[in-house]
Amino acid sequence: MKRVKTGVEGIDRMLSGGIPRGFLVCVSGEPGTGKTVFCLHFAWAGIRSGEKAIYVTTEESSSSIIEQAYQFNMDFKLAVDGGMLILIDTFGRGEWTLSTLSVEDLVRKIVEAKKRLGRGEARCIIDSLSAFWLDKPAMARNYSYYIKKTLAPWKLTTLAVTQYAVTTSQAFGFGLEHVSDGIIRFMRAVRRGVLQRYVLIEKMRNTPHDLRLHRVDIVDGVGMVVTPLKEPLRREDVALPREVAERIIEAKARREAEIP
Repeated sequence: MKRVKTGVEGIDRMLSGGIPRGFLVCVSGEPGTGKTVFCLHFAWAGIRSGEKAIYVTTEESSSSIIEQAYQFNMDFKLAVDGGMLILIDTFGRGEWTLSTLSVEDLVRKIVEAKKRLGRGEARCIIDSLSAFWLDKPAMARNYSYYIKKTLAPWKLTTLAVTQYAVTTSQAFGFGLEHVSDGIIRFMRAVRRGVLQRYVLIEKMRNTPHDLRLHRVDIVDGVGMVVTPLKEPLRREDVALPREVAERIIEAKARREAEIP
């Protein structure tokens, strides 16, 4: 099976060499865990190997993505000017701007970008997909299936980001996790007063992947560095606060009680 490098050496090791080509992979986690930085690496790794990329950003402008990438010595502007990268956002008014946050508009614009880039394999990043169902989370699975099915013929290896809430560590609508071919979960914890980031491969079809939690460091001028943990996490490092967990349990019980 052909695999594509993610651009993060530690994650490639966890994935037995990389993500299987043509997969749709869910990249999940709370804000500030490194999801976007990982996506930047993924796009840049493809560009450096001659593989074109489409990057959809729904929560930042294209110029902001270019600036972030430059912080890690990734010249996205050069890639755009050279026809290797198309950036699509929701903030501008140009050709590569989404007019609405609808999955139909999203897929149409990605297909248009792929046609512009030309034939052959390409990479696609959607950061984030949660924006398309924030007001209708029950539609997450249907939307995810529609996107996967419609983009399947276009020879894309895709990362689709889904946001998790800080307060509950749960997704804004479940569905992408079920439809995707893989799940790369980023998380965070405060240990001894210091923010620590972690990554776990929760799912990757056709891949004997590493099952262990790994540490994530984001280094200026370098980007994401992933290494095995030297010591196991304590339960209190990753568990929800007791009062939050109790509210989630109570809300679930209320929903179940409403079912006749």
